Amino acid sequence: MYTLNFKENRPIDLIGIGRLCIDLNADQFNRPMEETTSFTKYVGGSPANITIGSARLGLKSGFIGKVSDDQMGRFIQTYLSKNNIDTSGISVDDTGAVTGLAFTEIKSPEDCSILMYRDNVADLKLDTSNVSEDYIKQSKVLLVSGTALAASPSREAVFLALEYARKHEVVVIFDLDYRPYTWKSDKETATYYNLAAEKCDVIIGTREEFDMMEQFERNDSKSDQVTAQKWFDYAAEIVVIKHGSKGSIAYSKDGQSQRGGAFKTKVLKTFGAGDSYASAFIYGLMNNWDLEKAMEFGSASASIVISKHSCSDAMPTKNEIDEFLKTAVPQEI
Repeated sequence: MYTLNFKENRPIDLIGIGRLCIDLNADQFNRPMEETTSFTKYVGGSPANITIGSARLGLKSGFIGKVSDDQMGRFIQTYLSKNNIDTSGISVDDTGAVTGLAFTEIKSPEDCSILMYRDNVADLKLDTSNVSEDYIKQSKVLLVSGTALAASPSREAVFLALEYARKHEVVVIFDLDYRPYTWKSDKETATYYNLAAEKCDVIIGTREEFDMMEQFERNDSKSDQVTAQKWFDYAAEIVVIKHGSKGSIAYSKDGQSQRGGAFKTKVLKTFGAGDSYASAFIYGLMNNWDLEKAMEFGSASASIVISKHSCSDAMPTKNEIDEFLKTAVPQEI
């Protein structure tokens, strides 16, 4: 059994840090972006989605980030507040930075893509002065996303948050969230991802994301077990490696592993699956569930979200996941 030491006497369950942006999801399906004429606006960004998902499940959640000083920035803050997320850790940019935009294309359930606008975005302007040690030490969990490491000063702000979390025994969960278009080179990416992962208790990512991090390794086998053991030699207690439609494997430091699959559902789009999985999986960990149950809960949450138009708005409640599981049919691997 894994051993994650959640400090039960703290007032905040989870604090996310990093990307706050706007998702503009295509209203027209089964057509390319060139032929799409309208979009619906939602709050987005992987750490934001996971934090929203956690709040929907009843966890007391907060966020550390930076938003633009305009209508989009105010939209994000208002939405988070309405979803019972503490926004006292969110700063407003004063340099004229803008909100990042993610336009989604839904050609088919299997063929979806995202067009990102990430120049001069407010979330990457988060700096060390915006990170409060007192705020972080009030939380049981700090959720870190890889996108926030892509540029300074956000990169330094995240590393400071990691130091505060380690100092105050806050459990650190790292959702890799690798977006290649936000980085200058693979080597730069791998360097900072590895430095961050060394300080984390739980690491969640796809096989491809872990491969990116292992480009400096002598061992070319890149097996899941070898990958997990590397991080157990640092601070990690749990490593989850996702293999898309083939499911995922969770490894714990005590040598145990658990394979999880997906459930049959009517798929509308593929994006949002990872974020919804992470929020529900984290919920399970924080309730001391075994890995099998936590992974099942995560997979059910992902199945719900990929059947709906949005990511953040579609994050399910515990009751919704429980109801889904009553009739859920496993997807054949």
